[in-house]
Amino acid sequence: MYSKYIKDKNILVTGGTGTFGKKFIETILKNYRPNKVVVYSRDELKQFEMQQLYPDDGICPIRYFIGDVRDLPRLRMAMSRIDIVVHAAALKQVPAAEYNPFEAIKTNIIGAQNVIDAAIENNVKKVIALSTDKAAAPINLYGATKLASDKLFVAANNYIGTKNIKFSVVRYGNVMGSRGSVIPIFLDKKDSGEIPITDARMTRFNITLEEGINFVLKCISRMWGGELFVPKIPSYRILDLAKAIAPDAEIKIIGVRPGEKIHEEMITKTDALNTIEFKNYYVILPSSRLWDVEQFRLSSNQGEGRFCEDEFFYESGTNDRFLTSDELSNLISTII
Repeated sequence: MYSKYIKDKNILVTGGTGTFGKKFIETILKNYRPNKVVVYSRDELKQFEMQQLYPDDGICPIRYFIGDVRDLPRLRMAMSRIDIVVHAAALKQVPAAEYNPFEAIKTNIIGAQNVIDAAIENNVKKVIALSTDKAAAPINLYGATKLASDKLFVAANNYIGTKNIKFSVVRYGNVMGSRGSVIPIFLDKKDSGEIPITDARMTRFNITLEEGINFVLKCISRMWGGELFVPKIPSYRILDLAKAIAPDAEIKIIGVRPGEKIHEEMITKTDALNTIEFKNYYVILPSSRLWDVEQFRLSSNQGEGRFCEDEFFYESGTNDRFLTSDELSNLISTII
């Protein structure tokens, strides 16, 4: 489906040894025949482990760069002759960002600007950055840094001059079973007979890793530059998740952690004033008009979009689709 956008292209993935990066690279190598894939990450052990699966042997079109997005000269070197950049590198743990705030700023904000600068200097054609639902109306530092990163990538389209390069952002919710997320924690605790829950009202958006990768590929194929793409995905209630994983366990309420929301948002009421709804996703438009919005609404997707209504917002607690305990159980047994 996305072959013409990936085939014979040179693609760099920052955070390429992370959960998303590894699966994204596996997917495009298997299905879309890129000319070259560059894995850019700072963890030499993870790169070594990934090389056992995809060796840099002159046959598999993959190259490994140890580097940090904080290092602009290294990014410049890694992006030489690259067509597409997928920016997945970030410091993502909420408590760690609260305790080490400037470290999160250096990676998530300054690193984002470094990716932008290196891409422009190397005449990259498309850059797509991964964001998070925590960037919408953020209440923790991680979300605030990702909101700033989102703004940087959108604004980058304003100063590319005559260069043929597009920057866009993908924002989605919790990736099911990703490292540090609630599902592995519950799985680890299920045999103890007690599941810790911060608040019984809590809900979260949910997306599988495969769905996230397919959405990013779709956005690469449809991006005009400056969009913030938001998929339509289901939510789950934390109590339903606990029931799916450990139905006989006792629930222990431990209280909401600092920087944690009861419900996550992906589109606020203010965002919605500038948002177009398509069949399977939303697009928050750039604040600067980079192209004809009406033309975009009518022709950027296979079906035309419509502007969101006043007072619309997209929140996990008021979503129109919730996964049941049985659905969650089936997903967990299939995916994790």
